[in-house]
Amino acid sequence: MHTKVVEALEILSALGIPMNGLTQRRKEKMAKAFMAVADVKPSTPWSAAKDNHAQHQLQSRQIITFLNTYWEETISPGSYDDIRRKDLALPVAGHIVLKSAKNPDANTNDGTRGFAIDPAAGAVIRTFGTRRWPATLAVFNLNRPTLAAQLKRDRDLASIPVQLNSQTRFAFSPGKHNELQKSIIEVFLPFFGFGAQVLYVGDTAKKDLFLDAAGLKKLHFFDLAHDALPDVVAYCQDRNWLYLIEAVTTANPITELRRSALLQAASTCSADIILVTAFPDRQTYRKFAHAIAWETEVWIADAPEHMIHFNGDKFLGPYKQKAD
Repeated sequence: MHTKVVEALEILSALGIPMNGLTQRRKEKMAKAFMAVADVKPSTPWSAAKDNHAQHQLQSRQIITFLNTYWEETISPGSYDDIRRKDLALPVAGHIVLKSAKNPDANTNDGTRGFAIDPAAGAVIRTFGTRRWPATLAVFNLNRPTLAAQLKRDRDLASIPVQLNSQTRFAFSPGKHNELQKSIIEVFLPFFGFGAQVLYVGDTAKKDLFLDAAGLKKLHFFDLAHDALPDVVAYCQDRNWLYLIEAVTTANPITELRRSALLQAASTCSADIILVTAFPDRQTYRKFAHAIAWETEVWIADAPEHMIHFNGDKFLGPYKQKAD
């Protein structure tokens, strides 16, 4: 990656533009589009970066021409909408780039709008690589909510709080799978766990969100790096039961193959293994019912007081009728 591109990414990051989740190519295109708007070529010093005060305003197709001419790109002129929707979306949202510098009253899809560096950001950018850079950057970011901070706050507000036990509380990242894991911990285990304590739970964004490595090691449980790792692991000390629970919203119930893999992986475990597939509702369960392995359990979150036992004749017998 060209040194200038690396520097552009460093500048954007320092100005509060988030990079998490972006591919290397997406970062590179954002950096180059940003430099085009600043009229920065491979040999241009940052001190010469232009902003809207210099009336350097480029339309989407002009940015493409700049990239193809100076940054060894071969972007089709017909891809002009990618400049707005992808390459400059974050710098615009972070108020580093003005999206309607040339024609402020233009509609969103109007190609005459023109992009330019915000003059306040431009003054900071021109100090990059000098002794003034840290101070000007600090002043610029002072009492200014950056896009990275704003997006992090939004993610935190959307997170799913989970009460693991009386002492431990954490948050899952948003999503249906993690909502189901919350139900497993806060509803299923109190109903059917006989006091079981969670030893492991993952998160769609962080595989080992909670891990009691000592507790698992004491049970001689298999290595957590194993491919067969379930979503939730909980242990009932009174009954010496270890629950291996899969949370299923779109895939991966405990099939015969999955059951075999889990039991083999836990072959040295000193506890008895309970295999459970959890679903958010009956509609989801019906999609996978044909694939559920025998000698496993099914729990459905929207009917939390009941379970479905795929256990042959183990539970065969009459049910006592409750008195009215």
